[in-house]
Amino acid sequence: MTDFVTVGRVGRPHGLDGSFFVERASEDPERFAPGATVYVNGEPVRIAASKRSGGRPVIRLEHGVPRGAELTVRSDELPPTGEDEYYAFQLVGLEVAAEDGRVLGRVAEVAPGIANDVLQLDSGLALPLVGDCVREVDLEGGRILIAAGFAGPQLP
Repeated sequence: MTDFVTVGRVGRPHGLDGSFFVERASEDPERFAPGATVYVNGEPVRIAASKRSGGRPVIRLEHGVPRGAELTVRSDELPPTGEDEYYAFQLVGLEVAAEDGRVLGRVAEVAPGIANDVLQLDSGLALPLVGDCVREVDLEGGRILIAAGFAGPQLP
């Protein structure tokens, strides 16, 4: 079974030719290049045209898709990450614990921020995705270790 990773979502129309803004777009500029393939509901769709408007990608697909549809790529087509680099989707679902052993919750979402991304936990806690906060990411073990100062006070 092939896993798919969301790289954007069909946003509001741009012009009259079927082009649209890509919401929550991947930061990879080649992701939306003309001729590239994305998947909508598991079906491949070629990108017919691509440009930027207001700093955001605007694309037209070879055929129409509904507004709000997720644009995905196959996870096995993603370039490998460098050391200490992770795709956001790899962090979702991981258990988050403080250095003192307290479990703080699980990553529900990795939200983009102005200065850095933010780990949104299912417990309601929001943690900055920066080296001072995140001490270790263990994908195989399914756990993220957080510096004690970011985990809040330890309660008796």
